[in-house]
Amino acid sequence: MTDAEQASADQQRPAASAREIKALAHPLRLRILRLCGLHELTNKQLADRLGQDPGTTLYHVRQLLAAGFLEAATVRAGESGALEKPYRSTGRSWNLDTALSDAGPDGPLAPVEAFREELAEAGPDALASLSRFVLHLSDADTEDFIQRIQAVLNDYTDSDRQRLDQPAYGGIFVLHRSPD
Repeated sequence: MTDAEQASADQQRPAASAREIKALAHPLRLRILRLCGLHELTNKQLADRLGQDPGTTLYHVRQLLAAGFLEAATVRAGESGALEKPYRSTGRSWNLDTALSDAGPDGPLAPVEAFREELAEAGPDALASLSRFVLHLSDADTEDFIQRIQAVLNDYTDSDRQRLDQPAYGGIFVLHRSPD
């Protein structure tokens, strides 16, 4: 990647603020963001879907609203005719360069835990692919590998709106240094 391409990539993925990092450092908040990225959902719908108390869910929704990751959608009439206030993802969270290690020891594990919970909820038949690997990489190789994977992911995420009529798939890319 040239310096100009790297600068462009950095502009597309600005550094997250402390508030944004804190908001993204909780697995339940990440699950709320994923669900609200697929559908406009009310606090009650989120609580039911996530098996949480509505008060707990509302606390996390408010954290995401304050950080700019969720926004209120148009108020609508529910099944009983009562007015409902749904939320939707702004999409900002997926475009930030986050240093979740700044959020404390559990911060970097929040996305992994959220993914584990989502995968468990979806069930074993939902798994489309799984790759487990060990690679020996120099610092330069590591940077190149991450950039190449990120480029493929960006190609698909940037054009995702063109495929909204297709089934939704979730995934996570994690590269970690082996403790051995």
